[in-house]
Amino acid sequence: MCTNPNHQLRLVLSCRKLTAQVTQPTTASIIAMASSSEQEFIPLYRARLNRFPRHNRLWDSRTAARVGDKLALRLQDIRVSAVSIDLQEELSRPLHLRQLVLPLFDSVRRAGVLVHGAEKL
Repeated sequence: MCTNPNHQLRLVLSCRKLTAQVTQPTTASIIAMASSSEQEFIPLYRARLNRFPRHNRLWDSRTAARVGDKLALRLQDIRVSAVSIDLQEELSRPLHLRQLVLPLFDSVRRAGVLVHGAEKL
């Protein structure tokens, strides 16, 4: 098991999707990724797209938790047991976005992958 916490977990947020990427520290290449635009989320995405009144955000904290579960499984497959987050980047997000992505970090932690820096959020 790789316990190197230098693997960086980055979140890319937009009103339409949430993407979680883990990069390797030496090459900055993406080694694992999960997104709310994957096949399993399409029915939910379409339902939210067609609802009235329309909301700006097409994902929520439950979607973030499921993305975290998928990412954790992929990290376990490649034997990565610890990742770190950029705490300053996460703290610079507005509070309502931080509350939406906290379940992602929690679900990754529950699956057995350490998330260094998330405990300070």
